[in-house]
Amino acid sequence: MKPNMQGMLKQIQKMQEDMQKVQEELRNKTVTEESGGGMVKATVNGKKELISLQIDNEVISTDDKEMLEDLIVAAVNKALESASKMAEEEISNITKGMIPPGFNIPGL
Repeated sequence: MKPNMQGMLKQIQKMQEDMQKVQEELRNKTVTEESGGGMVKATVNGKKELISLQIDNEVISTDDKEMLEDLIVAAVNKALESASKMAEEEISNITKGMIPPGFNIPGL
């Protein structure tokens, strides 16, 4: 039995179109994570771009620059991780098992 190449090509083309659409939508979806009990909040979009960073005035007024830097790094890293998970979920809805989990798709 020969595989239906034309049908397969159409399926791949549709998946590519859906992937393009999801990539555009991910730019508008955001996640916010925090560190230091909410003293630092980082918001990242689904394209892993830092959108905003909020720092509580209490932390700014301290002389502990290193602590503030650590809180910022922690919040941004958490937000980036959440954005990655969000993107993976969106992509897995399209690929439905065609691409293995954890496979790195350029641009995401």
